[in-house]
Amino acid sequence: MAAPKNDTFLRALLRQPAPYTPVWLMRQAGRYLPEYNQTRARAGDFLSLCKNPAFATEVTLQPLQRFPFDAAILFSDILTIPDAMGLGLHFADGEGPKFYRPLRDERDIRALAVPDPTAELRYVLEAVREIRRALNDSVPLIGFSGSPFTLACYMIEGGASSDFRHVKTMLYQRPDLLHRILDVNARAVTAYLNAQIEHGAQVVMIFDTWGGALSHAAYPEFSLGYMSKIIAGLIRKRDGERVPIIVFTKGGGGWLNAIAECGCDAVGLDWTVDIGAARAAIGQRVALQGNLDPSVLFAEPQVIEAEVAKVLASFGAGDGHVFNLGHGISQFTQPDRVHAMVEAVHRLSPQYHCLTTAA
Repeated sequence: MAAPKNDTFLRALLRQPAPYTPVWLMRQAGRYLPEYNQTRARAGDFLSLCKNPAFATEVTLQPLQRFPFDAAILFSDILTIPDAMGLGLHFADGEGPKFYRPLRDERDIRALAVPDPTAELRYVLEAVREIRRALNDSVPLIGFSGSPFTLACYMIEGGASSDFRHVKTMLYQRPDLLHRILDVNARAVTAYLNAQIEHGAQVVMIFDTWGGALSHAAYPEFSLGYMSKIIAGLIRKRDGERVPIIVFTKGGGGWLNAIAECGCDAVGLDWTVDIGAARAAIGQRVALQGNLDPSVLFAEPQVIEAEVAKVLASFGAGDGHVFNLGHGISQFTQPDRVHAMVEAVHRLSPQYHCLTTAA
């Protein structure tokens, strides 16, 4: 397949010269867009939207039709893997994801198996292929998965949790069982991301949403170690092109040096981290992604521009920066605020890059 016409995002991930700082958003396609809500209503519910490749393609492209983002991200959900494992994923109105059969019993944990992505998750792979075709190599496509620990949190708790009581009890009381789940999850994520790459994903990202809930001592053992195993097993080059890997641990500011050594090409930062300090610590080893506070987008455009300018100035001159939020965009964000942010990034960032647009 041909390289994308706009390869600024790929250049930034590989710390190569670029004319400006590329920008995309976590939860780029989502409820803040009225057209997304219309498509979701046509689909019937969230899972039906995810499992229909035509609908998934439609909503993946919607934000790109509104805003000049520098990358597209596959529309899917991090819980597709545990759903394919037979845990009974469903979405309760106003309550988020739930599992009918959470992993609490040792027998169920021992029986857990890696799903075949070309069978149980074929709908995702078909969406990847269809999205690549629809993008027509305009911008790169990001594939993704949840991290083994983040998936385990949902699988053990049975849904979202404020204290992770069940997973942390298992971690300290029966670490062997948690390691069993994490090992299966790591092998499942590796197979799943490789299948996405084989079907056309040009970048992959691992979302470690709940890794920051771990103690300083537990994080390397129960989260980062398994992400490192995944990265070691991923396809790193396809069609002669490098496939960059992004790792994002929300709340991971205390482990930046360790994350930078895990084999990834870029480290995602949440808004609690100073991006300039992160660059000084690890920016010679990896690219950085982030890290505007998503709540900035509730402010007026002039405030958004000022906050964008702060992030760009903190990173400073040079390459290796992908502009993004420090976490997913809120469903309550007004689309015109996103436009203000993207426009500000594209207008203000060229001064930090030596490669001109004409180069």
